[in-house]
Amino acid sequence: MHTLLLYPMFAMVLLTFIIACVAVKARFAGVKTGEISPKYFRLMDGQSVPDLVTKTTRNFNNQFEIPTLFYVVCTLYICFGINSFVALIFAWLFIVFRVAHAFIHLTYNHILHRMLTFWASFLCVMVLWINLLVQKI
Repeated sequence: MHTLLLYPMFAMVLLTFIIACVAVKARFAGVKTGEISPKYFRLMDGQSVPDLVTKTTRNFNNQFEIPTLFYVVCTLYICFGINSFVALIFAWLFIVFRVAHAFIHLTYNHILHRMLTFWASFLCVMVLWINLLVQKI
């Protein structure tokens, strides 16, 4: 069962790749329409950019913050050979909340909704870590 954690990990990687593609598309569109100078991307500074470029860039960067803790804890479950139904459930819940967070951020961007999905995913990772510690004691 512990290798089943590879599936939510892969789902998180897939989400990151999808958001990367959306961010690149937004950047190319901004350059194509003339809203952004290609020189802007040297240092990501010196000019205001369309909201979509900012949102997609920030959302892509978000995929390397809390999700890093997710990857580490899932990898530890696998390495230690720990079979935990709780871990599997919370790993998938983490993915659901991260997808919801990305969707909210990249579409209507309601701050409260985004914050709630962020904290829900954060709590899922906390449960994964606490459960791992309990399993190893």
